[in-house]
Amino acid sequence: MSEDEHQVYAIRYAHHARRSPENFIGGDPHDVLQPLDFFVWAILGPAGTIIVDTGFDAGMARRRQREILKPVQEGLAALGVAADAVKTVIVSHLHYDHCGNYDLFPQARYHLQDREMEYATGRCMCHQALRLPFEADDVVAMVRKVFAGRAVFHDGEAEITPGITVHLVGGHSRGLQCVRVKTRRGHVVLASDATHLYAHIDSGRVFPITYNVAEVTEGYATLQKLATSPAHVVPGHDPLVLTRYPAAKSGLEGWIARLDAEPNAR
Repeated sequence: MSEDEHQVYAIRYAHHARRSPENFIGGDPHDVLQPLDFFVWAILGPAGTIIVDTGFDAGMARRRQREILKPVQEGLAALGVAADAVKTVIVSHLHYDHCGNYDLFPQARYHLQDREMEYATGRCMCHQALRLPFEADDVVAMVRKVFAGRAVFHDGEAEITPGITVHLVGGHSRGLQCVRVKTRRGHVVLASDATHLYAHIDSGRVFPITYNVAEVTEGYATLQKLATSPAHVVPGHDPLVLTRYPAAKSGLEGWIARLDAEPNAR
């Protein structure tokens, strides 16, 4: 492995059963079961461990009627990662399912976009329809990290460490960013909610919780431009990720997938 190549893992921590019309603006005529899985991502490489998003805990699962499968810290431990030793966390955006567990990484500095912090603390949060996916306690926790000197802000594209960059996409949330990672199989793009499901980017359709529809659809092109191929784009909530990629190791099937490995034959 070269000095700028990394291993990448998707860790499933929660699940939400729902039907396909809930996943698209305008619904879906097929009306089939199309659940969402919830992930955090771990990047392992020469710079140490970098975590992308921090998930939510059991209390938030009850509040939001989601099902915790295995707490985030258990998934990290299965990879040999001690959460209290992690120094770098990238937050794709400040929705409840991506920035909770805010005391899990006491040594980490958090990387996010200027635009997302402005959005989550500004006038748009006066409107219930826009603040729905945010939790005040999560946002306040990030404000506290700012005052503690533990937040790093970016305006557009930025390098976190050689081989890892963040890119402003917007759309789903005003300051949503994706993460591009150089791996042994090329550049993998952790889309987070720039595309919830493969079905979104493949069909050009849009998830209903959206700040700007035009930015979402333009974002699909951005993801594909950043990735080595369309097969290198990893959606943020698709259960298919765990079947398209091999398990990190034996015993972790259906829980932790290795994204820098070649996808399984389809």
